[in-house]
Amino acid sequence: MFKVFHYRNRCIGCNACVEIAFERWRMSKKDGKAVLLGAKEKKGIYQISLSEDELTQNQQAAAACPVNVIQILQ
Repeated sequence: MFKVFHYRNRCIGCNACVEIAFERWRMSKKDGKAVLLGAKEKKGIYQISLSEDELTQNQQAAAACPVNVIQILQ
């Protein structure tokens, strides 16, 4: 298991994460920022525990983020 953290308030809505890992990310029609599907919000940071089979795609999404608002910890 690993944890994905999304610092959504700093998201610029570039859509890179959605293009790379569509199963886990969507764009909000409300504010144009990315949404980490299934995540819980704690103090403005969205987080979720994911299994190893989603690791590669989410690592690619984190690497593609131009403002580095996605972090993955194992």
